[in-house]
Amino acid sequence: MGIQVITDSTSDITPEEAKDLNIRVVPIYVRFGDRVYRDGVDITSDEFYRMLADAPVHPASSQPTPEDFESAYRDYCDNSDGIISVHISSKISGTYNSASIAKKMLESKCPIEVIDSGFNSAGLALIARGAARLSKTARDMTTAVAEIRRYISQVDMFGYFDTMKYLARSGRVSRVIVAAANILNVKPLLTFREGDIIRAGLVRSFSRGVERLVQFAESKKNIAEMIITHSVIPEQAEKLRKTLGRFLPEEQISIMKMGPGLGVHGGPGVLLVAVRQKI
Repeated sequence: MGIQVITDSTSDITPEEAKDLNIRVVPIYVRFGDRVYRDGVDITSDEFYRMLADAPVHPASSQPTPEDFESAYRDYCDNSDGIISVHISSKISGTYNSASIAKKMLESKCPIEVIDSGFNSAGLALIARGAARLSKTARDMTTAVAEIRRYISQVDMFGYFDTMKYLARSGRVSRVIVAAANILNVKPLLTFREGDIIRAGLVRSFSRGVERLVQFAESKKNIAEMIITHSVIPEQAEKLRKTLGRFLPEEQISIMKMGPGLGVHGGPGVLLVAVRQKI
């Protein structure tokens, strides 16, 4: 029957890719005032960024409930050899916790393994893609889980943010840092370390931010996969792909849109690069 892979919508995997790879995507929630939307189901990326520009209140996001995961797990318990559920870092979201609670509710029904990817967006997408491939070739759950954890150790991600405004509103960075950044007219560079988002530097311009993204890719050896994620700057993402084509064939570099769940925190003008190295 095979192993079923499940992830959450902070992976920014499109419905089309999810269908092709047989990945079930559980949406997180985005709230504008009293209205609540399921990321990628009730609201698209384009709709979200239009609303973000016009809404009088800043949106908020919340993780899927344990019941959301229980429902998804039940759909596969009887017709799979097991479920691998891989999610956004537990240090920045309660999604992993919700999935773990659902696992306890259903584990007697079928084998379920919940994995903390330590990433979001493109980093999580690389790991979910790897899990989907392994689900077709691994001998059993134990083998697949071990290989996915090895994948996680091979992934790294680096991002440029055009503004700190949305990070401040969502509480992801201190308002003191934001005020200082605004005074100095600088833009943040962020990366992941052991599941935490940390500041990797500041730049004064978009072009300098792109240079740092290229330097990040250049510092990696034996790149096997690469994803670029952007929020509302598709032309710049395409230009970056052409530049990064010297490290990996251009046609092998995917471009993804940052969805509503992460757009709440990043806003427009984000560029992320995630790579998986052969280690």
